[in-house]
Amino acid sequence: MTTHSGSTVTFKRPDGKDVQGYLATPAHAEGAPAIVVIQEWWGLNDQIRGVADRLARCGYLALVPDLYRGKSTVEQEEAHHLMEGLNFADAATQDIAGAVAFLRQRAGKVGITGFCMGGALTLLAMGQGVAVDAGAAWYGMPPLEYIDAGKITAPVLGHWATQDEFFAIDNVDKLEAKLKEAGVSTEFHRYLAHHAFANEEAVGPGRIAATQYDAVWAAQAWDRTLTFFGRTLWA
Repeated sequence: MTTHSGSTVTFKRPDGKDVQGYLATPAHAEGAPAIVVIQEWWGLNDQIRGVADRLARCGYLALVPDLYRGKSTVEQEEAHHLMEGLNFADAATQDIAGAVAFLRQRAGKVGITGFCMGGALTLLAMGQGVAVDAGAAWYGMPPLEYIDAGKITAPVLGHWATQDEFFAIDNVDKLEAKLKEAGVSTEFHRYLAHHAFANEEAVGPGRIAATQYDAVWAAQAWDRTLTFFGRTLWA
């Protein structure tokens, strides 16, 4: 089991219900901006805690809301089952909005980022009017009709895999056009890679067939992400 430096916190959704999450805190929290980190379909596991820890080392408060309420898995079938059982609209407008509000009490600016299912939820939350200062989606998007681009008021960064078998690159082109048409500041990058190319656990015999970690593309995408958040979240 990996050792993580963060802690479990409880925060309120807009409807008053409690949600737990994993909060990673930077060495210098005073004046630090914050980022909500949205899990892949596996749940709030060691890998996504590691993403929050990485952002904390880069100077951000990072909060991962526990969308599955304590459940996580390494099995593809169970992950699919957990994702299918998730109310995406509720997660976007309640869990994620609550996480943003929690961080707003502690930081001047709040961003959002998510991977796979979390990438879709990042765009869905922004398109449902959840007020963040920047959003970075990694290889995941909801159906286009669920995104109200007119409600997106912050810049959007997107990382996409041209070999992705879960999210077709043609739809990425349509999403980019939709966002730009609505006047959203949009920066999309495409990588000659497979789904989950930035997930360091998508390697070896344990990975699912259509995913593949790529250290080179992951490093470039992370560099772009930190540059993007550096530009949009620091006063």
